[in-house]
Amino acid sequence: MDTVAFRRARAPDVPAIVALLADDPIGRLREDASEPLLAAYLDAFAAIEADPNQMLAVATAGERVVGTLQISFIPGLSRKGMWRGQIEGVRIAADLRGAGLGRRAFEWAIEACRARGCGLVQLTTDRKRPEAHRFYEQLGFTASHLGYKKTL
Repeated sequence: MDTVAFRRARAPDVPAIVALLADDPIGRLREDASEPLLAAYLDAFAAIEADPNQMLAVATAGERVVGTLQISFIPGLSRKGMWRGQIEGVRIAADLRGAGLGRRAFEWAIEACRARGCGLVQLTTDRKRPEAHRFYEQLGFTASHLGYKKTL
């Protein structure tokens, strides 16, 4: 996996990103990777691209998109005005899982947060992903809060 590079996503990457998001037991229930791609995905990409506090990133091996994640840079008054980096939507291609690419993606994302002046990096994870929880703990994350969501 030495040939993997990380960069900001571009519009032509969106179908591959959606395919990665849909390629797991939870994602396949909430994503639609069929072609033509739903306009909502392209609209979301445009909004992310236009927002300086959002970064949708991909990992590439040659021309192939093999991973993705999104970072939201969040300003806040709490903790003396500290910025936070929220990492979400992390996916690695199924055939490359377990090869260290997830760790490299997180290291890259954490460094991007540090470079933006964030004093904290956080993420949320589905309770149905115990293997991901162990991975995050190995990376030094602590399960310090309980999160709630409400579908609208």
